[in-house]
Amino acid sequence: MALVSMNPATGEKLKTYEELTWEAVETTLVHAHEAFLEWRETSFETRAELLNRAAIILRQERDAFGRLMAEEMGKPMQQAKAEVDKCAWVCEYYAEHGAAFLADRPIETDASKSYVTFQPLGIILAIMPWNFPFWQVFRFAAPTLMAGNAGLLKHASNVQGCAEAIESIFRKAGFPEHLFTNLTLSSREIEPVITHPLVQAVTLTGSTPAGKAVAALAGKTLKKAVLELGGSDPYVILEDADLEAAAKACLVGRMINTGQSCIAAKRLIVVENVLESFERLMIEHMSKQSMGNPLEKEVDIGPMVNIQARDELHDQVQRSVALGAELKLGGYIPKGKGAFYPPTVLTKVVPGMPAFDEELFGPVAVIIAARDAEDALRLANKTTFGLGAAIFTGDVAHGEHLAARTLEAGCCFVNDFVRSDPRLPFGGIKQSGYGRELSSFGILEFVNIKTVYVR
Repeated sequence: MALVSMNPATGEKLKTYEELTWEAVETTLVHAHEAFLEWRETSFETRAELLNRAAIILRQERDAFGRLMAEEMGKPMQQAKAEVDKCAWVCEYYAEHGAAFLADRPIETDASKSYVTFQPLGIILAIMPWNFPFWQVFRFAAPTLMAGNAGLLKHASNVQGCAEAIESIFRKAGFPEHLFTNLTLSSREIEPVITHPLVQAVTLTGSTPAGKAVAALAGKTLKKAVLELGGSDPYVILEDADLEAAAKACLVGRMINTGQSCIAAKRLIVVENVLESFERLMIEHMSKQSMGNPLEKEVDIGPMVNIQARDELHDQVQRSVALGAELKLGGYIPKGKGAFYPPTVLTKVVPGMPAFDEELFGPVAVIIAARDAEDALRLANKTTFGLGAAIFTGDVAHGEHLAARTLEAGCCFVNDFVRSDPRLPFGGIKQSGYGRELSSFGILEFVNIKTVYVR
């Protein structure tokens, strides 16, 4: 079988990649394990130096990498180049802080000496999605390599050009050969890799069904797993919020990456007293979003990843309207080539509609009315997901309390849109997965937290 890279803006076939044979996969695993055995003995200083080199390469070639993302999955160029910069940042972050995160921690006991030490596990398999084809990989790879592990990447089938480019970055930076390797495989061929005895753990960013399948395989072989899955992030707008600022934040949170983000602002829950004003602002801002070729500088949103994803989103919009939602903007399939879907606004959305109950992975703003603050928080938590959430209010202390104590999500923001940051742990609860990436918490996911006791 072959993996095909298509340009979603034009429907043009970019390149075909032949899948690896199982013999080639096994050889790759053996080489990765051998590279790990050597790498785990290297100093933190050496690991940091190579991560910093990777950051330099990323910045030097940001335009080329940005164009690659734009062509393979439709990301607008300005956002794509910003993604490359963020990858450089996460490399530098772990280069600077990794040694401290993994330093031995003495603990006083009745022993003459006792402490906790952090040892790498071996080969870590990453199953990564197409929507942030560089960032999702680097936020796994930087801490994994800094911790002394080997990385194995099974990237989405449609972004194999990005996958090959990422492997080349680590090679050019001077990391040992085979320490970070891309596997050209489809998802249906990944099961024996997950269960292979040389693979010590697995991390997946993707859909909830995919997460359940990977978790089952990892559990069957007693391997650690970190899962960052889907989301239906609620953004709660209270009566005392700065509506203009809230609408702008909701616009960015909803429309970044053409709305194709797990932590997008998927449900905008607004108390009734300010509902009409907020709706007017959102429609105004959404209508100004420019849609077109992602290679053009002024384009805000590009195509969706493919025609199938676009049609599935349109079906969710249509079914919601059939159940009583009101279409205020967009909501149609444009004529011409490409997987484009216009900025769309749905109002009068209630539980029981796809726009409330399901994850809408595209440029659709869903506005939900709440009677008051208590009702808004109830609606926010009325979801099987729990990745991100945000609350907008003029009472910052109250907003902080609600974010910390009431909203059910792994990442809760006050008066800003949800996003990942190398300095902060990232991950979800409920059907959005488990485990954490980034910060000190992320680098500790794939190490042996070992007790040493000396009498």
